[in-house]
Parts: sequence; C-alpha cells; structure tokens
Amino acid sequence: MTGLTQGPERAAELLADQAHQALVARLRDGSLSSGMFLSIPMLVERLNRPISAVRDAVKRAEACGLVKVLPKRGVMIMEAGAETTRECLELRAVFDCEGARRLILNSGEIPLAALKEEHEILLEDAHTRLSPDLPRRAIETDLSLHDALSTGLGSKLALRLYGENRNRIAVIQNTRPFLADRIVSSMEEHLRIIAALQARDAEAAFVAIRDHLQHTLRWWGVGA
Repeated sequence: MTGLTQGPERAAELLADQAHQALVARLRDGSLSSGMFLSIPMLVERLNRPISAVRDAVKRAEACGLVKVLPKRGVMIMEAGAETTRECLELRAVFDCEGARRLILNSGEIPLAALKEEHEILLEDAHTRLSPDLPRRAIETDLSLHDALSTGLGSKLALRLYGENRNRIAVIQNTRPFLADRIVSSMEEHLRIIAALQARDAEAAFVAIRDHLQHTLRWWGVGA
C-alpha cells in the first residue's frame, strides 16, 4: 500500500516544484511585477499549471517573502518599498563579504578572468553603445559577481537563503531599469571587488563590497 501511495504523492510534489520554478521565473523576468495583484485562477493561467500545484507554489513563495496571500482574494507580489530594498541589499552584502572571505581564506577558485572581461565589455558598451538590451545585460552581469561570491558560502542553508534573497532582489531590480551612468559606476565598483579578490586581499574586498552597497542604496533612494 505504501508503494501505491508514493507515486501520486511524488507526482504532486513534482508538479508543485514545477509551478514554483515557473512562478520564480516570472518574478525574475518581470512578467509578475512588484505590487501586482492576481487571483489564483489568473495565476493558474499565467503559470499553466494545475491549481493544487499553484497553491503549493504560492505557499512556498510566501514563506520566502516573494508574495503575500490575501485570504479569499488572491496573491499580491511583494512590494519593493524602501525598507524591503534596504534589507535585501544589506543582506546580500553580508553574503558577499562572507563569500569573499571564505574564497580568499580557502584559496577557492572562481572564474575571475571571465568575470572581469564580462564587466569590462559591459562597461565599454555603457560608455559607447546604448543598445536596447543594455539594462538586461547589466542585471545579468551585476548578478554574475554576486553569484560567484556566493559559491564561497559552502553551507547549503546559507546558499538557500542567498538564493531566496536573490529572487527578492530580482523583483526589486525589475521596478527600475539600469541607466547608463549607474551601469558605468556599478561595473567600476564590481571591478574593484574583482581586483581585491585577485589580490587575495580580504580587507580590500570588504571595503569594496561595502562601498558598492552604499552606492547601490543611494541609487535606490534608500541611502543613509
């Protein structure tokens, strides 16, 4: 009997996982944006998943702070307000500093040469070619360094918490496109972090990460 019940239960879990992945993907690409309200039937249509799986996905997303369930009404996508923005960016900086410290301490390998080249190309393009896809590329490049730093965390719990926060930051980033001048300054800040990592200088890395945080907070209008 146990073997018979595991099949349907496992199938339901897989559907819920797929629904959650679809929900997160739409939050990260901006299809579902900050403050948007959707009924469960609307979300079922958007995600193209069964209603039971969507309900489970919503519960998981709410636990991660990505959505808020409004009883008997529907789902509200997280509000990217000043307090939330500050908290998410400050938490990311904590992960960045710890990831950098461990990578330097443990001689961990990250693709610094590729990261540096990617940032330099985007920096040059922001100076000379304002193509329509520049804001999208800027977000991808921006995240690439933070993701690389997270590889130093090691702990599965820390990596999970970093990933949840990364998703919240994606919702925040989609509320305002990168402007060329911020792309330039952000890439320059990232390159200083990369240089500190290349030099295996933890103190310089911490300073560069905190400097990047302060500039990013000011960009979002929540600086000190």
